[in-house]
Amino acid sequence: MTAAGPLAGVRVVELAGIGPGPFAAMTLADLGADVVRVDRPGGGSLAASPPHDVTNRSKRSVVLDLKQPSGVEAVLSLAERADVLIEGFRPGVAERLGVGPEVCLVRNPRLVYGRMTGWGQEGPLAQRAGHDLVYIAVTGALGMTGAAEGPPVAPANLLGDYAGGALYLVIGVLAALRHAGLPGGAGQVVDAAIVDGTSHLTAMIQGMLAAGGWQDRRAANLLDGGCPFYGTYATSDGGFMAVGALERPFYEEFMRVLGIEEEAPLRDDPASWGALREAIAARFASRTRQEWTDLFQGSDACVAPVLSLTEAPEHPHLAARGTFIRYGGITQPAPAPRFSATPTGVSSGPARPGAHTAEIARDWDVPSLTAAGAADPGGPSSVPPSAR
Repeated sequence: MTAAGPLAGVRVVELAGIGPGPFAAMTLADLGADVVRVDRPGGGSLAASPPHDVTNRSKRSVVLDLKQPSGVEAVLSLAERADVLIEGFRPGVAERLGVGPEVCLVRNPRLVYGRMTGWGQEGPLAQRAGHDLVYIAVTGALGMTGAAEGPPVAPANLLGDYAGGALYLVIGVLAALRHAGLPGGAGQVVDAAIVDGTSHLTAMIQGMLAAGGWQDRRAANLLDGGCPFYGTYATSDGGFMAVGALERPFYEEFMRVLGIEEEAPLRDDPASWGALREAIAARFASRTRQEWTDLFQGSDACVAPVLSLTEAPEHPHLAARGTFIRYGGITQPAPAPRFSATPTGVSSGPARPGAHTAEIARDWDVPSLTAAGAADPGGPSSVPPSAR
């Protein structure tokens, strides 16, 4: 159990799911909350095997069968003692299982009940299955990615599941926690939908679109690859460099280090952007990624090498900050953000299903867990939970 961090003393129940729910609960655990993950017997995952599922770090686990009255009662007993409960079922499933918000809030009026879905709790698609790519597709966010010709590019599940989903759930939970702790405050339901959060992320772009400063097509704008001084370029060894030299002082430094400031077409004339892009591309193609990295080192040109997942932890700046850590033999991102008075850390590796039943029963004073819960005998199932 995490003993440090700004959320020390906050108790969270996580009903096991996939994607954004576990990531949100991991973030709360990183911040110091005591997170108890309720795994299902033989519960599956689309992610890594339990020993490698970093999203379950710093948590504890009990296995409960919510199809059995004893399992339902155990969850309600945990909810009665918790500050937060997180679930990621389709709308209505938690109610059918007997652990929906109404019954939980009767047991604990100050409970923050966080609901994580793709489509939200209501609307024509609320009961439909989906995954990250489908949700961000209808928000306009996916349509902004990729080259002008060809299909949009799938940004893994970072944009929908985690940025538009999990982190918005965390924001909602923290805001609701504050409200619940005020005089006269009470618990409530937080409806976090990936379509809502991802749409919210496009606020600046929507404003630019309304003002005529953004074209509603790919690779035609300042921030989507349409601008030759905001994009990526191939190097002679097959690597890539990222360029973000938007402001004029940064652009002038970029041109100076690149060595084409005299012959490059004008940056302020969009009609010249094609020729400017070709000139920049030809110059980058003349050296390796490491050579360009060395040349731009220490400059304000806003240029950096495009690193792989395995290379990123070794980047000098990230290494100096400890942005990545190695815990339990797994290289993984350190908790973020950082706090001066309540420092955070990883307190344990990924929780194995059912491994903490006895200590949770003791620490949370729920003796019935020892009868209702048990170590997961089946391990991960090949059948994942329903898509959100």
